[in-house]
Amino acid sequence: MSAGVATLVVTALLLAMAYRGSSLRDWSAALLFIGVVLAISDFGSLWLVPGIVAAVLCIRSVRMRLVTRPAYGLVRKILPKVSPTEQEALDAGTVGWDAELFSGSPNWDTLAATRAPTLTDDEQAFMDGPTHELCKMLDNWDISHHRRDLPPAVWAYIRDNGFLGMLIEKQHGGLGFSAQAQSMVVSKIGSRSVAAAITVMVPNSLGPGELLTKYGTDQQKSYYLPRLADGTEIPCFALTGPNSGSDAGSMHDVGVVCERDYNGQPTLGVALTFDKRYITLAPVATLIGLAFRLHDPEQRLGQGTDVGITLALLPHDHPGVSTGRRHYPCRNAFMNGPVTGTDVFVPMEFLIGGADYAGQGWRMLMECLSVGRAISLPAIGTTATKATLRTTSAYARVRRQFGIAIGRMEGVAEPLADMVKTAYVFEGARAATAAMVDDGEKPSVVSALMKYQATEAMRRSYDNAMDIHGGKAICDGPSNYLFADFGAVPVGITVEGANILTRTLITFAQGALRAHPWLYKEIQAAQADNADQGANDFDTAMAGHTRFTLQNLAASLVHNLSAGRLASAPDDAGHEQHWYRQLHRMSHAFALVADLTVVVVGGDLKRKQMISGRLADALAELYLIATSLKRFRDDGRPDADQLVLDASIQDALARFQGHIDAVIDNFPVRPVAWLMRACALPLGRTFRPTSDRVNYRLAKAILVPGEWRDRMTRDMFVSDDAADVTGVLEAALTAVTAVEDIEQRFLKGMRKGLYEWRHDQDAIEQAVGAGVISADEAAQLRDALRLTDQVVAVDHFDPRELAPGAQA
Repeated sequence: MSAGVATLVVTALLLAMAYRGSSLRDWSAALLFIGVVLAISDFGSLWLVPGIVAAVLCIRSVRMRLVTRPAYGLVRKILPKVSPTEQEALDAGTVGWDAELFSGSPNWDTLAATRAPTLTDDEQAFMDGPTHELCKMLDNWDISHHRRDLPPAVWAYIRDNGFLGMLIEKQHGGLGFSAQAQSMVVSKIGSRSVAAAITVMVPNSLGPGELLTKYGTDQQKSYYLPRLADGTEIPCFALTGPNSGSDAGSMHDVGVVCERDYNGQPTLGVALTFDKRYITLAPVATLIGLAFRLHDPEQRLGQGTDVGITLALLPHDHPGVSTGRRHYPCRNAFMNGPVTGTDVFVPMEFLIGGADYAGQGWRMLMECLSVGRAISLPAIGTTATKATLRTTSAYARVRRQFGIAIGRMEGVAEPLADMVKTAYVFEGARAATAAMVDDGEKPSVVSALMKYQATEAMRRSYDNAMDIHGGKAICDGPSNYLFADFGAVPVGITVEGANILTRTLITFAQGALRAHPWLYKEIQAAQADNADQGANDFDTAMAGHTRFTLQNLAASLVHNLSAGRLASAPDDAGHEQHWYRQLHRMSHAFALVADLTVVVVGGDLKRKQMISGRLADALAELYLIATSLKRFRDDGRPDADQLVLDASIQDALARFQGHIDAVIDNFPVRPVAWLMRACALPLGRTFRPTSDRVNYRLAKAILVPGEWRDRMTRDMFVSDDAADVTGVLEAALTAVTAVEDIEQRFLKGMRKGLYEWRHDQDAIEQAVGAGVISADEAAQLRDALRLTDQVVAVDHFDPRELAPGAQA
């Protein structure tokens, strides 16, 4: 046997062993076999050494003494201690599809088992009835410019129809809606007014309602939940302070357990001074949820002196509490403001869950946040992508320049196509994420990923919409349907965890700990109080981690060299089978790079935020590919959607490889980076963004009214009133499309010089006279042009209307 042949055979065998995740015993047997064969073949007895070493390490006592305990001791020394707040955040959420992506071998049954986005009859009736009626009542110009608040009639309608109690169970007077229904209701309202959507969203997200439902005492539930459900109480939740935003563990709001006279009786409670800001609904709230740090110097609660973060409920008029003032975030009309308290006495019965839940506030918040964040801002961000697509595509078809609809110009078609793909992808992701919550998950990693990705998608879609509309979008007024909510974009980017920190510190860092199959087990073992038990657990975890790493090295190399042809796909996959295979392929590449990153960078991962952020982006692309495939499947695999699915996934794969490439380029340990590149990108970046030809087809398709355009912008409010600011857009689009042939003949006559556009002449009448169009056709064309004029018109004001203090 030649040396070349021997090398190929040995390499193939070792690669196959790694690919199948072989155990140490299997490795020792294989290496001994290889060593014996090579020794017999006169390649030397040194080939027996790897097999002998592996065989010796199979003896647990030897392995523990030579490998495990030294490694365990080193890890215990260098591994940074997980803080109590970090531990509670890790323990609060669950992992699901994110763990499948981290595994490198996603189980397609897990994705398929996530329920389709369906509503009950009651939920659908609420969408079609009260939600639609509420949308019709909303006038964004009146809300944002005149009132800087929702009209009293709208507030009353929201209260009277149960919008504030969607998550509260029916037994307590609420609607008891699913997460999917809550997401869709908020999304539909948001397509009309972000201020109204936020008003509905907050009580159904992180706040007193959800906290009471999960942790409240029976007395608290029976009293407060019905009052929250019918709008008697307006809730807010005060968490953020001047010195504690994303770093809630550093809050300066400290309460001390003490006894005071309350309602004429000696009462055990908490003396508390606090300062909170950015609290949505605070100016109008009647019930305040409050987070603070609890100290118990006399140990009255029996939990030590530093009890921890604790949650309480306070009436807004409780002595010492101050509310009512407003912040004005980006000139948005939703209620937001500070909440302060000076020497406030909080009886123990005001603690959510009572004294038994003192000190458990951070865990409670993280569990609720992982659910609420999966519903709320993904709904707002997604509806923005659909609403801007709906209005911008209509405007791009109606508005003409250089004799053609601007949407048919390649320069405009490019951002318009991006809006189509974005709306398609994020509606699928919104629906799948809400469905995961309904399936009982608390997707802390996915909810963080979706929050920052959906709000960034909102920003990009608004930027594209503003660019395409041009002067129409920048002149504010009653006919401007974009500007009022354009100011909400940076608000969404900032709240519920600023995107920069969510991307660089939370998504991948938490995801690596929670979703990695072995890392968290190793960390738990390394931080165990019992060192002997910890070492044994570490040995098991390290063995599993080693197999996992070797398997991803081999699988990533094999699937990348074979372009995914050997990767898996669901048995019933049709057109999309190729994309399932590519997702499997890229999942292995991600799992490899992510695994080597956490192993090599270790405790420095929090400081390597550029690398962590890029890995978060890579994980996000995989998640969005998966949910796009799920949407296509749940929608019945419509032929008309194949083009947008293919284009969206191709773009996502190109971006994914870009993120991985950037991680490798900037990885601090270069030999490890070379190994990553050899396995994860052995052929370089093989995916390229969608071609101009395909993007132009998508842009042209969205300009045509019909079923496909409706599906791309589904479940949002669409006005059929031509007197409405967006209703006239729909009417103009329909009219302009209907007269396209008439318009072309009319324009052809103009180019021949038979007549011209002039303010002092009627070109349409001249066209009739010239026999270019008939009188009936002229009437149709006039109606289309009248509607077009309404659409392209911009508002203007007498200077006195815009003077300081004036109400325009």
